[in-house]
Amino acid sequence: MEKNGNNRKLRVCVATCNRADYSKLAPIMFGIKTEPEFFELDVVVLGSHLIDDYGNTYRMIEQDDFDINTRLHTIVRGEDEAAMVESVGLALVKLPDVLNRLKPDIMIVHGDRFDALALATSAALMNIRILHIEGGEVSGTIDDSIRHAITKLAHYHVCCTRSAEQHLISMCEDHDRILLAGCPSYDKLLSAKNKDYMSIIRMWLGDDVKAKDYIVALQHPVTTDIKHSIKMFELTLDALISFNKRTLVLFPNIDAGSKEMVRVMRKKGIEHHPNFRAVKHVPFDQFIQLVAHAGCMIGNSSCGVREVGAFGTPVINLGTRQIGRETGENVLHVRDADTQDKILQALHLQFGKQYPCSKIYGDGNAVPRILKFLKSIDLQEPLQKKFCFPPVKENISQDIDHILETLSALAVDLGGTNLRVAIISMKGEIVKKYTQFNPKTYEERINLILQMCVEAAAEAVKLNCRILGVGISTGGRVNPREGIVLHSTKLIQEWNSVDLRTPLSDTLHLPVWVDNDGNCAAMAERKFGQGKGLENFVTLITGTGIGGGIIHQHELVHGSSFCAAELGHLVVSLDGPDCSCGSHGCIEAYASGMALQREAKKLHDEDLLLVEGMSVPKDEAVGALHLIQAAKLGNAKAQSILRTAGTALGLGVVNILHTMNPSLVILSGVLASHYIHTVKDVIRQQALSSVQDVDVVVSDLVDPALLGAASMVLDYTTRRIY
Repeated sequence: MEKNGNNRKLRVCVATCNRADYSKLAPIMFGIKTEPEFFELDVVVLGSHLIDDYGNTYRMIEQDDFDINTRLHTIVRGEDEAAMVESVGLALVKLPDVLNRLKPDIMIVHGDRFDALALATSAALMNIRILHIEGGEVSGTIDDSIRHAITKLAHYHVCCTRSAEQHLISMCEDHDRILLAGCPSYDKLLSAKNKDYMSIIRMWLGDDVKAKDYIVALQHPVTTDIKHSIKMFELTLDALISFNKRTLVLFPNIDAGSKEMVRVMRKKGIEHHPNFRAVKHVPFDQFIQLVAHAGCMIGNSSCGVREVGAFGTPVINLGTRQIGRETGENVLHVRDADTQDKILQALHLQFGKQYPCSKIYGDGNAVPRILKFLKSIDLQEPLQKKFCFPPVKENISQDIDHILETLSALAVDLGGTNLRVAIISMKGEIVKKYTQFNPKTYEERINLILQMCVEAAAEAVKLNCRILGVGISTGGRVNPREGIVLHSTKLIQEWNSVDLRTPLSDTLHLPVWVDNDGNCAAMAERKFGQGKGLENFVTLITGTGIGGGIIHQHELVHGSSFCAAELGHLVVSLDGPDCSCGSHGCIEAYASGMALQREAKKLHDEDLLLVEGMSVPKDEAVGALHLIQAAKLGNAKAQSILRTAGTALGLGVVNILHTMNPSLVILSGVLASHYIHTVKDVIRQQALSSVQDVDVVVSDLVDPALLGAASMVLDYTTRRIY
């Protein structure tokens, strides 16, 4: 165990409460068992595993050749809310003796069941490290609250999806203790190749049943609305009877309301109906084959929206129990399943279809990742877990009524020319904006920022806007974790190694986020613009300089040294003009506002800029806009310069397409509309055919840097994303 500094085997206790969590824990247990030189495994069985009415499912653990160290009878029968509470209490009474005897180094707890809450509570209070499987997910019942409560008790987290990982980070969990592994059950699902699946189908459904010509039904009570869930189950059974297909019905779990659901089954004679097979439990290996070859699965089990997607089997998800979960296209939601006709219609729509297989919840390699993660745990580290709260220097309580306030962000944009501050609402509306020239020295600049932000914050109160935080967009290389400008371009002088977060947070008593202006433009497009909902896209911002931002798999790419997306410094010519970065031939040396201003001055000095209908006052500096105006009025030399600039930008975009293969490229900034047609021409001429269909568009956002700065605040403080 050299990796984690431990000089002995890691003693792992896996506690399983029911058939569902065992399907996720078993692959991990098998993995632990195959590495006895690293691990000692203790298995604790409790909950509905030990109840005859629920199939005595502890037997499948024994059949898998695991030694059960402890059996704990923790279920208080009654199947109502009080029984669930009493069951948690009974488990809390019995678990301390077991944990004192086993003395595990770490306990693995799965999911969101009330039994799991008792396990996590006991382990946490007894100073035993907890590894929580499947935290960060969202469903739609009391399970959400239990899952998130276990997250707060757990020291380490194994999550299944990128969204779940982001939820955990947003819940202030330590990113270094989160492993995005995928669902362990997918390791078995994606390797399931049982050719003799027909024998399994015949065993459970009868000899006359064919593949894709039967239904699997699994529906549980919703503990926050038991009466409605029982009525919905009754409607489901009526619809299945009318649909007239052979159906395997699994008994519900042990949650409050399950006893009433079983009564409904018996009242309708499901156990004796020729079209139905009602069972308490199916071994997971066989259950995989049954759902993989079913014509449809119906109910509200997480299995339907998670595991079944691996096979592309159609699923009908009823009610709100799984409403928040990520699903593949195979899932049809019937959220208001309040009539038999709705459910029957859904059956007609879904039955017999075949959808693409989904890997949202895993790629089949979760267990190796989890074992590696376990080996990395250092038992010498302090047991007390740390929470990663967003930085706030001081918390001032307020006694005003927030309900009528507009939740807003204070956005700051430090450009090469101007310094702007704006109050921006959740919808991206600029409530008020302030603009000043950007001073040349650090002292003047930081004082002006503080002055403008204080004035804007005071004005926000009058405008009934509640400021949630401050977001800053600035040129240069930025460390967003620390809120420090590491190194700036020549456009902003005296702007290296500048801590922006501390003075603003100290002055305004608000959390502060800082990032590069190109990254902010990309975040603005992701939240408010044409990148909304896209997984991969690139933004190029054209202004005084050229910047950019990359969104990959919904995440902003910063790079190992916070230098990613310096797209203005892609070299497009080996012998091109000098660039402000010290190199030459960069896109910025051709297509930035500075580059166009340089070329405009050259033409003006040679009396080749002005054409009929143009004039430049003596006290006005020649700039990029004069060059553009001359080109529009037919100045051939100005047109040639713009065409060269657009070509350079286009070559840069081609390089981006070949490197990143995004689904969209967004040109932002004041010069974007003047370059778009040339860029598209270059793509048609120079790009590989496989990327020529990628769309290139002009941003429709007026102030992307300000909106992006605001989005950092609004996304984090409202917990949309991290």
